[in-house]
Amino acid sequence: MSASHHPRSAVPPYPHPPATAPRTDPPPARHSGRARTAALLVLTLLATLLTAAAPAGAAPAVRVTNPLVAQRADPHIVRHTDGYYYLTATAPEYDRIVLRRATTLQGLSSAPETVIWRRHTSGIMGAHIWAPEIHFIDGRWYVYFAAGATDNVWAIRMYVLEGTGANPLTASWAEKGQIRTPWETFALDASTFVTNGVRYLIWAQAEPGIATNSNLYIARMANPWTLSGAPTRIAVPTLEWEMRGGVKVNEGPTVLQRNGRIFLTYSASATDANYCLGLLTASAGSDLLKASSWVKSPQPVFTSNSATGQWGPGHNSFTVSEDGLSDILVYHDRNYRDISGDPLRDPNRRTRVQKVYWNADGTPNFGIPVPDGATPVRLRSDNLPDRFVRHWEYRARLEANVTNLADSQFRLVPGLAGGNTVSLESTNFPGYYLRHRNWEVWVERDDASSTYRADASFVQRTGLSNPAGVSFEAVNYPGQYLRHSGGLLYLRTVADATGNAEATFVLE
Repeated sequence: MSASHHPRSAVPPYPHPPATAPRTDPPPARHSGRARTAALLVLTLLATLLTAAAPAGAAPAVRVTNPLVAQRADPHIVRHTDGYYYLTATAPEYDRIVLRRATTLQGLSSAPETVIWRRHTSGIMGAHIWAPEIHFIDGRWYVYFAAGATDNVWAIRMYVLEGTGANPLTASWAEKGQIRTPWETFALDASTFVTNGVRYLIWAQAEPGIATNSNLYIARMANPWTLSGAPTRIAVPTLEWEMRGGVKVNEGPTVLQRNGRIFLTYSASATDANYCLGLLTASAGSDLLKASSWVKSPQPVFTSNSATGQWGPGHNSFTVSEDGLSDILVYHDRNYRDISGDPLRDPNRRTRVQKVYWNADGTPNFGIPVPDGATPVRLRSDNLPDRFVRHWEYRARLEANVTNLADSQFRLVPGLAGGNTVSLESTNFPGYYLRHRNWEVWVERDDASSTYRADASFVQRTGLSNPAGVSFEAVNYPGQYLRHSGGLLYLRTVADATGNAEATFVLE
């Protein structure tokens, strides 16, 4: 969204979501003490990784440092055919629409920002300029955004700009006016997508007669700023996690299409630490204008996480990696839980990105908001390509179908032992690392001892059985590598082709 819904007094404290999403895999034992969450410096990895043959849905690791951009909420990133990423987002002053572009996702962090439009000084489009999205449709650029009026800042409606020119930063922009719906009510977060040759608009709106702040709607489009036919209401906030913080909110819809299905994520609850993502799913061949085609997931799919220090993740969009092989989740959050006063007045939502992974059943797995700093990777076995390194009850294992994604994500960080080494830090338990102990590999907390730091540091080598993979040699036991055997990880020597394969992993 948007940042709020209606004028209200300072937001009191409310119960917060669980630190992690409900787990479908056996959880690790609870660790004592508070996990260290300080951001770690990013090292350039010692080996250049190439794309390896992989099972369906597998793709190389995505290397980005978070947060991507400070003080930019409701982010929308699109990768255009000209090779550039374009980013637009809500500025905390709520007075303008900005764009930046770069050839890489990371490049957006330092790319110069261009103001392409400013709010009106009077009348409509004069206040609360929220949640712009940029799309390229039929040879022209379009920006969808929400705005209030100078005489009523809460008269939020949806508007469209049209840009002519190859580069939207220098294009000529014209106002196409308001997107009209059947009701002249609070409406925002317009987004658009095409399925089976039909263009749709999805958005959030308050509907007369329904006691909610906003519901989700879909309609066909006659052109990029005009609906064609009656809209369909596809979601209403009815679940407990959609109504936290004193509001009943479904908003910020956006679409990811894959595996014959349409996955529509949306944001729910108040825009403080309660903010989270929900999911609607429809078959790509179904009638999307029938509410019954859309199935709501009973639990949120992306929530605040106290371990990683990320709060209120939401209002997302999707883009793709530079190689086009990975889907990327784009969202905002804050790095602190408690806000003084109305979240609308807090400027510190940050644009962040992380890779979307895919479950064996073809559904997306968003995991948890990863810690600030280098984005994590998964270690896929080179000789058992459907299996990943994960932790369970502290022990490092090799398993398939790890639906509790964060158990199988590790950050490659500067080695605790220093030098040209790396350490592998648990994503959902920051401050815990893969380390060898008695030739077994565990996930344990850094106790700052020289023994621990040596045991948790490795020299990253080119994969022993696959140059597109990596192998990890113990810094304190040269010639011994992380290696799987019988579904568990050990530190062992490698003397033959089997050993080479068991000690090689592909980073995803």
